[in-house]
Amino acid sequence: MHIAAMRDRNFRWFFLARAITMITGSMSSIALAFAVLEIDNDARSLSFVLAAFTVSNIVFLLFGGVVADRLPRALIIQTCYMIDILTVGAMAALLFTSTATVPLLILLSVVNGASTAFVLPAMQGIIPQLTNPENLQQANAMLSFVRSAVTIGGPIIAGILVATAGPAWAMVVQAAGWLIAIPVLALVKLPPPGHAGGTSMFHDLRIGWTEFWSRSWLWAIVLAFMVMNAIHVGAWSVIGPYVAKNNDLLGIAGWGWVLSAEGVGVLLMTLILMWLPLKRPLRYGMLGMAAFAIPITVLGLHPAVVLLAIAAFIAGAGVEVFSTGWNLAMMENIPGEKLSRVSSYDMLGSYVAVPIGTLIYGWLITHADAATVLIASGIVYASVALATLAVPSVWRMGRPADALTPRA
Repeated sequence: MHIAAMRDRNFRWFFLARAITMITGSMSSIALAFAVLEIDNDARSLSFVLAAFTVSNIVFLLFGGVVADRLPRALIIQTCYMIDILTVGAMAALLFTSTATVPLLILLSVVNGASTAFVLPAMQGIIPQLTNPENLQQANAMLSFVRSAVTIGGPIIAGILVATAGPAWAMVVQAAGWLIAIPVLALVKLPPPGHAGGTSMFHDLRIGWTEFWSRSWLWAIVLAFMVMNAIHVGAWSVIGPYVAKNNDLLGIAGWGWVLSAEGVGVLLMTLILMWLPLKRPLRYGMLGMAAFAIPITVLGLHPAVVLLAIAAFIAGAGVEVFSTGWNLAMMENIPGEKLSRVSSYDMLGSYVAVPIGTLIYGWLITHADAATVLIASGIVYASVALATLAVPSVWRMGRPADALTPRA
């Protein structure tokens, strides 16, 4: 079987650039974490640095969407990569010279978070410009394949590099990836943006909001994810490691196997979706997301490694069905000249409650039984995911005819 999406020259160059940055960027979280802990071995310092990135990202996200609809998206990505090279390079230089401090890393993380807020909407908006409608699902699945592969392998490579050479060298590798990607992205030739400005930024934000709110499938799922992501980060990322550390059935090593199983589920589903048309992207996507309630519930009921790994594998596959289905729904139903703005509202709504979920579950684990919290979380998670299927536009949404008709 040939990969039809790779016939498009623009997609080939974009895919190469994106793959390079995803591979080298997979080291970022580990490198930054150990860089902070090398300076000040205090978890609070690390939380401040990570929070600085997240808050900055949220603040600038909507403006990033407006800019990505006004200016050439490849140019925006290249410019932000240059900013990222400077910020990460500065972090590495400070570490090499032993002059790094937590406040300096917080400041650089703020800049890096703002830069990412412009990259993400531009990335979402550029993909439909790179390939034909019938290859769009395969293109998204290919990008997901690389993302899931580096999610599995990247932390291992980063851990080895950080342990042997130090976090500064991992940051050098990350900056080198962006440096290589910039000229590769220059080979992507796209038409000028459909919206060239002439109106105020706030006017453009209102237009984006109108587009967002006029689609019941869009705001219903974003509202659902506001709750689901808060539960996910709290139950899976906060309580999960706590249970692993304190339950002999699971253990820290067992938790590693569970997370790997989730990644394998994502990876295998990306391969399936490269060839299997997803005719009902939101219906199957939300059913896939509901499956994540299974490992959350199993974690509370009986967190044995094999059982939990099987549940995580199923959930990972379901998450990828949603991820591809959601990208298709956005890219095929939102006008291209407004896609980045609408995507920024999607990202903001979906992730704004993540810090709240982290704090709530941090409190819950000290005031309630972990098993009870997890079982209740699984029930709520599944209920919220499945409730979206009652929205007619979510249940009925199909695909355009030209997306399901192969080219001769």
